[in-house]
Parts: sequence; structure tokens; C-alpha cells
Amino acid sequence: MNYKMDFISGDTKKCLLAVSLPMMVAMFLNMAYNLVDSLWIGNLMGETAYAALTNSTPLILILNSIAMGATNGISILLSQAVGAKDKKNVESIVMTSFLSSVILAVSITVLLELLLRPILLLLQTPQETYQMAYDYLSVYLLGYLAVYLYCYFTAVLRSFGNTTFQVIAMLICTVLNAVLDPLFIRWTGLKGAAIATLLSQTLCLVFSLIYLWRKKLFEFHFSAFQKKWIVPLFAKGIPSAFQQSIPAISTSFLTSLVSGYGISAIAAYGITGKLETILFYPAMALNMVLTTIVGQCVGGKRYDRAKEYIRLALIYGCILLAVLSGVIVIFARQLSGVFVNSDAAADIVRTYFMIIGVGYVLNTVTNCFLGAVNGLGRPGKSLLCMVLYYLIIRMPLAWLLSSLGLGLNGIWSAVLVSHVVAAVAAGLIGIYELRTQQKIGINKG
Repeated sequence: MNYKMDFISGDTKKCLLAVSLPMMVAMFLNMAYNLVDSLWIGNLMGETAYAALTNSTPLILILNSIAMGATNGISILLSQAVGAKDKKNVESIVMTSFLSSVILAVSITVLLELLLRPILLLLQTPQETYQMAYDYLSVYLLGYLAVYLYCYFTAVLRSFGNTTFQVIAMLICTVLNAVLDPLFIRWTGLKGAAIATLLSQTLCLVFSLIYLWRKKLFEFHFSAFQKKWIVPLFAKGIPSAFQQSIPAISTSFLTSLVSGYGISAIAAYGITGKLETILFYPAMALNMVLTTIVGQCVGGKRYDRAKEYIRLALIYGCILLAVLSGVIVIFARQLSGVFVNSDAAADIVRTYFMIIGVGYVLNTVTNCFLGAVNGLGRPGKSLLCMVLYYLIIRMPLAWLLSSLGLGLNGIWSAVLVSHVVAAVAAGLIGIYELRTQQKIGINKG
């Protein structure tokens, strides 16, 4: 078993940067991968097709969030086993979680293919975009197993401190998608973008398997499968998956609200969602990295190291997001035009980022603390925080302000308020849990 990174005794700055920078590069490649569809569809097919893609996006976000969240939950247990240098438990967790992941991904795919039409109706998909959205999603779902297993392998490798694999895999997948997209879009329209995505994801999974086989970073042994890990894996994975899915649920709700303001509004909201990935992904990367790092520190009983990693992540993350947010706010109109040539959509995009801009720095604070809480083995507390500011604050407030006549600006204001509440709540929970776990660790010692 090859332990790639020593977070417990290594230099904190070097270790944090060594895993977070490749993770951020991988996230930005993932962003580029997602942008490819948007750019080709918007420029080749126009505003209506782009609106159809926006109507499809909430379900895709939920599916990706489930994959990222559930597999991140796996890394909570695995990183703690790695930190404790428990080879037997590491092998058992890997094998048990792999089989569970395959069964779960296949089950989700079958269920959603059967329920796709009523789901689109539930999302209030406009008649003009309904069939295009259905055609796109019906093909996209076929590649979900590949998406889930990619997230699984990256989560496992991340538990060992290996984030390089994710960069290489995403680079290959992004290039493939960029090349295949225009070919298939010209051939079969919006469905062609989904076909290109399916092919690139499948080829990326094949590459992943070849990479793992050649590097031999860990091995699968069916004899290592142990039923005792199924309940703990789901206990960590379900809150983590739901936690990651809540933003997508919120996006689905807001998309249904925005749909009432016309095609330009739907297209604009789709553009803001794509541009937001530039601002969300660094924070998400720090969340996942801190889950692994803090998990290893907890496994090694080094809570002082965990505190230092959290402090550094907050400093680096907030500085980075302040710069990125400023760029997006200043150039919002120009960036909107890259996706769709629509002045109406560009005006909405600009207003959106003017209102919400500072919220992305606060979101970084939120993600750093929630990643730490996950690493402490308390994903349920992170889930409660997400429920608070998305389901209790953002969604009802967005509906209320919109209903009171504030329109789209009322919806955007609700998003900003939720970011403020989230940062405060996550900070309080993170500090409390770290102090509590440290006291428990000292008493046990």
C-alpha cells in the first residue's frame, strides 16, 4: 500500500498546496468540460436550445452531487484508516465501497430513465424546451455509471493524498468532449451533445482503469469485502451525498422560479450557473481536500495540525475568491456574450453578479469549515448547515421576494442572504466540533 502524502508530520503549507492545487486544476478542467457543451450549444443552436440545456442542468447537478457526495463520504472513513496506518481496514473499505458504488449507480440510472418525463414536468420545463431537454437527459443518464466510478476512484486516491490522477483524467475527458461535441451536435442537435458526453465519460473511465492497473496504487480483493462496512459507508455517504445535492436541489427550485420570467431569463440563469463554477470549484476543492487532510489528522490524533490546515485553507481560499469574484463581476456582460448573443440575457447576468459578488468569498469560508467537519467524521452536522441556508433560508426567501414583486432581483438577493447565513453557521459548527473532538481525543489518550 503506497501512502502518498504525510499530512501529519509534513510541512503544512507544502502538503496543503501539493494536494489542493492539482485538485483545483482538476476542478477547473471539470469546469471547462461542462462549459464545452454550453459554448457549442449556445453558439450552434441559439437561445432556445441553451434554455433547454438550462432546464436539464438541475437534474445533472443533483446526479453529480450524489456521486461526489457519496464518494466523499467514503473518503471520510478511508482517510481516517490511512491516517491510522490500518492496512486491513483500508483494503476492506476499498473493496466494500466499490461494489456498493456500482450497485447504487446502476440503480439510480434505471430509476431515472423510467421517471424522466414526470421529473421534467415537476421542474416546470417550458413546452418549447421540453422535448429537447428530454432527448438530452435520456442519453446523458446512460453514462452515469462512468461518472460515478470516476468520482469513486478520485475519492479513493485522494484519501491517499493522490490528486494528480484527477487532473490527467479530466484533461483527457475535456479534450475528447471538445472535439466530439460539434460533430455530434451538427449531426443530431442537442442530443448530440449528450452522445459526445457519454462517449468521453466512458473513455475517461477506461483510462482510469488503465491508470490504476499500471500504477498499482491499491488492489481489489473480493475476499476483503466485509458486510460490517456497509452501514458505516452509508452512514457517512448519505449525509455527504445529500449535503452535496442540496445546492442542486436549490438550483432546481430557483430554475422553476426563473422559468416564469421567459426564455431570456432561463438562458441568463444558465449562463450564471456556468460562470459560477469558476467561483464555486476552488471552494469545493478545498472542501474535499480538507475532508481528507483533517480525516488523516484525526486518525493520527493531531488536532493541532488540523487547525493549521483549516487556517491556511481559509487564507488562501478567500484571497483567491476575492480576485476571481472581482473579475467575473467586472466582465459579466462580456462573458455572457461568449455563451449566447442576447443583450437581455447579458443584462440579467450582470445584475446577478453585482448583487451576489461578495457571496463567493463567504461560500469559500463555508466550504472550508464544512470540509473540516466532514473530516472530523461529522457529515450530519454539515448536512444540517446546508439544510439551514439552502432549504430554510434561500428557497423560501427567494419565493417570498419574487412573489412580493421584486422579480429576479428578489431571487438574487435571497441567494446573497443565504451565503451570509451559511458562512456564520459553518464557522460556528466547525469551531465547536473541532474543540469537542480534541477534548474527546485528549480524554481517550
